[in-house]
Amino acid sequence: MKRVQAGVLDVAYLEVGPADGKPAVLLHGFPYDVHAYDAAAARLAAAGVRCLIPYLRGYGPTRFRDPQTPRSGEQAALGADLLAFLDALGIGRAVLAGYDWGGRAACVVAALWPERATGLVSCGVGYNIQNIPASGEPASPEAEHRLWYQYYLHGARGRAGLAANRAQFCALLWRLWSPTWQFSEETFAQTAHSFEENPDFVDVVVHSYRHRFALAPGDPALAGIEASLTAQPGITVPSIVLLGADDGVGPPPESDTDARHFTGPYRRAIVAGVGHNFPQEAPDAFAEAVLGLL
Repeated sequence: MKRVQAGVLDVAYLEVGPADGKPAVLLHGFPYDVHAYDAAAARLAAAGVRCLIPYLRGYGPTRFRDPQTPRSGEQAALGADLLAFLDALGIGRAVLAGYDWGGRAACVVAALWPERATGLVSCGVGYNIQNIPASGEPASPEAEHRLWYQYYLHGARGRAGLAANRAQFCALLWRLWSPTWQFSEETFAQTAHSFEENPDFVDVVVHSYRHRFALAPGDPALAGIEASLTAQPGITVPSIVLLGADDGVGPPPESDTDARHFTGPYRRAIVAGVGHNFPQEAPDAFAEAVLGLL
């Protein structure tokens, strides 16, 4: 475990692989942590890649440096955190790879600061930048029912439920989102420490799921980034999108509705037998994608 002061955070992160290797930043999602990359990072390190795997804000040992900083989970915050992490470590360019919240951070930086991205691997959702002005438009009932956890967190009851039942809530999501992944109790417990021990987890998670529906204000310091994201900027860097065919958050559509957002080299693959936690469920496929961009 290493630590670095990066922007508003004291970031805890893992570094795996040779220090002089080509860098790849591997970013976990909600509700997971750095252990999602244990197997994939081992393979990448063996191939000479320098893997940097940070705990996101609100997870594990990562902490806010100032108690007055808003505990925001908005997409601009995730992107700003990743950019600050690269700056703090003196990394000019890296492959940015992630899923869920981590995929969103990677997409934000790839879109707004393409000079910092050697390439992008985005799992679960290809173009993972939220269209907040359109968040009030209803989806199909089939899609809506899968978002129950987001709507639950919009109210006081949901916030209290997450605070009282962090591990149980997250374990349920693991099962629902990856129905074909037979993870062990030990595997879940290894990650559950990241939910149980971080004092900001509940605040950051609740804000994330309220802000994306325009139900909570963002951090004023990030308003400029959010304004840029409202335009739904395109992604010009070489990109690979990996989708699990059994993703319980949203099964991938046969038609590629995200392709229009990618104007550089682009490839999309749907992998059978994989759910939402793509890197942990299919580490070989994930590692191959990263290596393909290096």
